[in-house]
Amino acid sequence: MKKNVLIIGAGGVAQVVAHKCAQNNDVLGDIHIASRTLSKCDEIIASVREKNAMKVAGVLKAYQVDAMDTAAVAALIRTTGAQIVINVGSPFVNMTVLDACIETGAAYIDTAIHEEPNKICETPPWYGNYEWKKRETCADKGITAILGAGFDPGVVNAFARFAIDHYMDEVTSIDIVDINAGSHGKYFATNFDPEINFREFTGTVYSWQQGQWHENAMFEVGREWDLPVVGTQKAYMSGHDEVHSLAANYPGADVRFWMGFGEHYINVFTLLKNLGLLSEQPVTTAEGLEVVPLKVVKACLPDPASLAPAYTGKTCIGDLVKGIKDGKKVEVFVYNVADHKDAYLEVGSQGISYTAGVPPVAAAMLIADGTWDVQTMKNIEELPPKPFLATLDQLGLPTRVRDAAGDHAWNG
Repeated sequence: MKKNVLIIGAGGVAQVVAHKCAQNNDVLGDIHIASRTLSKCDEIIASVREKNAMKVAGVLKAYQVDAMDTAAVAALIRTTGAQIVINVGSPFVNMTVLDACIETGAAYIDTAIHEEPNKICETPPWYGNYEWKKRETCADKGITAILGAGFDPGVVNAFARFAIDHYMDEVTSIDIVDINAGSHGKYFATNFDPEINFREFTGTVYSWQQGQWHENAMFEVGREWDLPVVGTQKAYMSGHDEVHSLAANYPGADVRFWMGFGEHYINVFTLLKNLGLLSEQPVTTAEGLEVVPLKVVKACLPDPASLAPAYTGKTCIGDLVKGIKDGKKVEVFVYNVADHKDAYLEVGSQGISYTAGVPPVAAAMLIADGTWDVQTMKNIEELPPKPFLATLDQLGLPTRVRDAAGDHAWNG
């Protein structure tokens, strides 16, 4: 049994994580929040206090830390006595935080793949470039490390595993579809860190098809999807973290990721990219000032957390999984629908942050009670999905299924 949680990061997702940890602190114990900017941690704690979110009396404390410094993170883990670290900071800190967990014996959870600040869209498999290189070390030292435990990656990996285990003898394709049908009312904004958002879509789109990696350009391949609640939506094949682990675990299946984009987003994104404003490489202004264009654009756009109060509408994220059962073709769509306004009323965040922040808390609870305390490194689809989906149901992200029997709640 593990208790006491250290949350790394203080953005919109971290706020959701803090609220959900507080709501379940009878299971998770003391809650500690650390970021480079202490004031942001204090603001999250204030929001938890304002909502009276703590289930039982307990520790809720903020710290300042440079998460790029493994020694500093390890020292903080020892100071707090945290046995579970939920890393929802920038993907740039994954490896330093993971190393700190390996050093101290704490369990590690993250929600996105590691990235290097000066590299965009490295060659597949992305996990193989960084996290998976620590897999043997985790196994040797008995360190539980759960990779990609957000929604996508994360819940969608569990959706795929659930569909394959319960509906088919053989899987032939996994199509992950992410649609945000909400509106934030701004001329242009991103739903999470603009720097990470843009980096995700400026490189090559990698998909796993016919047993090999395929390359496309962003917005090159699009199709319409008829989805529950949000209706018919246009989505484009995009590169994404979960494709890389699912392809390794289900190499015989085609694995693709699709994300919904409106024409306005595509037009603004294309203009910024064509002007060179999405580059991660520094440039020098006429005044001799060195700047990184991507960071300048980020500084000019709204903070994603600021979108929450006015956000309306819903998200629909799910997996269309196809395969063979008893010699016949079968398909099933496993999905969740979340509401932006409901998320704001509960935890003060918009729906994108909510769907990303609830799952790592579910993973932490499963580590705390021993169900997922596997003492090695795992991606979500390598773990039993039913306990995860059941915990998500309890925490506010219910799973639904559209299959031959119609549209219904999943049968746990």
